[in-house]
Amino acid sequence: MSKLVALYCASNADDVPALVQGTEALVDALADRGLGVVYGGARVGLMGVVARRALARGIEIVGVIPRRLLDRELLMPGLSRTEIVDTMSERKAIMSREACAFVALPGAIGTLDEILEEWTTRHLGIHDKPIGFLDVDGYWSPFLAALETMRARGVVRDAHLAIPVVRSEAGPLLDAMRIA
Repeated sequence: MSKLVALYCASNADDVPALVQGTEALVDALADRGLGVVYGGARVGLMGVVARRALARGIEIVGVIPRRLLDRELLMPGLSRTEIVDTMSERKAIMSREACAFVALPGAIGTLDEILEEWTTRHLGIHDKPIGFLDVDGYWSPFLAALETMRARGVVRDAHLAIPVVRSEAGPLLDAMRIA
């Protein structure tokens, strides 16, 4: 069983070439390091890109999907393991437990919910696992600028912003996160 990296990403946007290429590059970089993936379990959107690339590369891939999303997100067949849970909270807890690190790919409010929970629990000392943002095509730049504004206004501390690693390319991101 390999170490798993939690990947949080969109259940759409699989028609945006730069986002697809960045997602595939991250899965390739994980595969090249002998790492597996734990993700949201869907076959659509960037989640589907993650799953198809992981399966093509022959790495371990675990999907965790709430029962209510089975019809909406279309469960990916053929995963190494699938966990069907009752709530999003259970999904996040399983992914957190299974992962040795967390990476946000382009996504929306669900992705933000998941990565921000890991960021918060890391800051609180509940875990010490690496957290990263793959800033494909500047996707996360507006969000990170908003955080910088919060820091400038004294609401967010430097220590909070020092936690995640942000890179625009997959290999340098994993290197900086020190995931082997």
